[in-house]
Amino acid sequence: MGNIFIIGASSGIGKQLALQLAAKGHQVYGTYNTKTEIEATAGLHWHHMNVMEPNIDVSFLPDEIHGFVYCPGAIVLKPFARIKAEEYLEDYKLQVLGAITHLQAVLPKMKAAGSASVVFFSTVAVQTGFNFHSVVSSSKGALEGLTRALSAELAPTIRVNCVAPSITQTPLAANLLSTPEKVEANAQRHPLKTVGQAADIANAAAFLLGNESSWMTGQILHVDGGISTIK
Repeated sequence: MGNIFIIGASSGIGKQLALQLAAKGHQVYGTYNTKTEIEATAGLHWHHMNVMEPNIDVSFLPDEIHGFVYCPGAIVLKPFARIKAEEYLEDYKLQVLGAITHLQAVLPKMKAAGSASVVFFSTVAVQTGFNFHSVVSSSKGALEGLTRALSAELAPTIRVNCVAPSITQTPLAANLLSTPEKVEANAQRHPLKTVGQAADIANAAAFLLGNESSWMTGQILHVDGGISTIK
C-alpha cells in the first residue's frame, strides 16, 4: 500500500480514482476547491488547495509519496480565429504549469519513497485532429512532451506516464453530453459505440500507479473507445 497525492480528487475521474484507491487500502491525499462537495471515506484525506496559487504547501503530506496524479483540466472548444492569446495562456497555466509546479513541490517526497509513479492526463485530440480543439490540444500536447522528458530525467526511481482519453461522462464534459441525443451521437463516433465512463479512465490511472505497470514509463496510454487508431 502507498501514499497517493491526487490534485483535483473531488470530481469526475479524480474522485473515481481516489475512491477506488482508498478502497484498496492506499492512503489517498486529495485536494478540492470550495465549489465542490467532498465526502468522508476511510483512507481518503482531504485538503483545500487552489491549483492556480503560486506558493504550494505540501507540508500536510507524509514524508514519502508513492504516487502523484494531476487531474484539473478544461475543455475550451472554439474556432481558431475567435480565440484570444490570453485564453491559450490561461489554459496552459491550469493544465501544464499547474502540473509542473505541484509535481516540483512534491518531488522530494517522491524521491524519498525510493520508487514512485506520476500520472498526467492528456486527450485523444492530441493524436487525432479535431475541429475547434486547438486550445486543449496545445496544452495537452505540452503535457505529453513533459511526460516523455520527465520519464527520462526521473528514471529509474520515478516513472512518468499519461492517460489520453476520449470524451468521458464527467462534470467537465457535461455540456457536450447534456442530452441523450448528444451522448448517442458521441458514442457513434467511436468504434466501440460508447462514450467513456470515469471508471474506465480511473482504472487506467490506477494501473499506471501500481506495480502491475512497473516496467512502463514515458508512455501515453490511449483509453478512447478505439477512436485514435480504428477508422
